[in-house]
Amino acid sequence: MNVLFVEDEAKIANFVRAGLKEQGFVVDYCDNGDDGYLRALDNEYDVIVLDIMVPGKDGLSILKLLRRQGRNARVILLTARNELDDRLQGLNLGADDYIAKPFFVEELAARIHAVVRRSVSERQNQLGVGPIKLDRITREVTCNHRAIELTSREFNLLEYLMRSPGRVFTRTQILEHVWGYDFNPNTNVVDVCIQRIRKKIDPIDEAVWIESIRGVGYRFRKPDSSP
Repeated sequence: MNVLFVEDEAKIANFVRAGLKEQGFVVDYCDNGDDGYLRALDNEYDVIVLDIMVPGKDGLSILKLLRRQGRNARVILLTARNELDDRLQGLNLGADDYIAKPFFVEELAARIHAVVRRSVSERQNQLGVGPIKLDRITREVTCNHRAIELTSREFNLLEYLMRSPGRVFTRTQILEHVWGYDFNPNTNVVDVCIQRIRKKIDPIDEAVWIESIRGVGYRFRKPDSSP
C-alpha cells in the first residue's frame, strides 16, 4: 500500500516512517507542503497523511487544492491541534479521517487500513464507463460531470448495461431483468426506454454509448471501441 507522508518534524517523521514500513507500507515522504502537493499530483497514493502545520502550503490548503483538481485519494489529517474547528474544517474540505498528536503508529496504520476499506466499498457501489458515472447508492447519474435525471426504470436499465460494457443483451434478457416479468416479446418498451436515455445523454456527449445490435438487442460501448 502506497502512502504519502507530509510532516516537517524530523523526529516524528522518522518514527512514523519506520513504523509504517515495518507494517508493509511503501512510504513516500516530504517535509514541506509545496513538495507534498506536487508529489500528490504526480503520483497515485492509496492514502495521503498530511500534517496541517507544515512549511509552504499547509495541510488544509493541500487538501483543498487536491479536491478542486478532482483527486480522490484518501486523506488523513495529522496535527498537534485537537480543536473542533480544525477537525470540522478538514472534514468539510473532504478529509477522510483526523488523528491528533501524540499517537501510536499502530493507530495510524489502523486508520489507513480503515479508510482504504471504506474507499473500496464505495467504489463497488459506483460504475464508470467513459464519461458516464452511476452511483448505485444515491442513484445519481452524471455524464461529463453533469447530472442526468433518470426515472427508476431508466436507471435500472442503464445500470444493467453498464455493468458489462461490450456485452450484448437481448431484449428478452433486458425485459426479464429490468421489468422483472415476462412481456410479449414483440413489445417495444425496451426500445422506447433506450431512446429516452439516449435523448438525455446525447446533448451532453455526442458519442453513441448505448449501441443497437441489429436483430439482437443492445450493449453499452467500451470506451476504447468505435461508435
